[in-house]
Amino acid sequence: MSHYNQPRRRKAEFIRPPNILKQKVGHGGLSDDILDKAQKLLEENTHDFEPLAMMYLNSMMKGIEMAKGYSPADDKEQIIVNMLYPAMQLKANGGMFHYNLVTMIADKLIQFLEVIEDPDIEAVEIVLAFHTTVTAVIQGHVSGNGGKQGQDLLGALSDACMRYFDKHPDEAA
Repeated sequence: MSHYNQPRRRKAEFIRPPNILKQKVGHGGLSDDILDKAQKLLEENTHDFEPLAMMYLNSMMKGIEMAKGYSPADDKEQIIVNMLYPAMQLKANGGMFHYNLVTMIADKLIQFLEVIEDPDIEAVEIVLAFHTTVTAVIQGHVSGNGGKQGQDLLGALSDACMRYFDKHPDEAA
C-alpha cells in the first residue's frame, strides 16, 4: 500500500470480537448451497446505503469540526481517530452496497490519515474534500467504481494528498 510515499504513523486497527456463535456451534464449513444463497443475497442487496453512509459522514464531519479547532495541547491521535473511524466504516460498507467507489475513496483517506503528523488546517481541508466527494457519490447514487469520472475523482484526491506532502516535507519521519 503506497500511503503517499510516507511512513505510517498509525494503523487503522480492526478489532475482531470473539465469535460467540461459532463457539456455540463448533467448527466446520458451509455447504455450497448456503454459500450460493449468501452470495446471491449480497449481490441482490437492495437496502439503501445512503442512510448508513450519511450517519458515518455526519460522524466524520464532527471529527472535522473538532480538528478545525486543533491546538498542540489537544490529543492529536484522538482528533485523527475521530475522522479515521468513520472512513474505515465507509470503506468496509461501501462494497457491500455496491458502492465500490466509496470504498476506494475511503481507502485513500485512511492511507492519508494513517501518515499525517498533525491534523493541521491543510490536512483537515483535504479530509473535507474527501467528505464532500463521498457525499456527492452517495447522493448521486454512483454505484460501482464510477467509471472514468470516478477514477478521475480518486486521482484528484490522491494528487491533493501528494501536494500536501510535497508542501510539508517535514511530515516524512
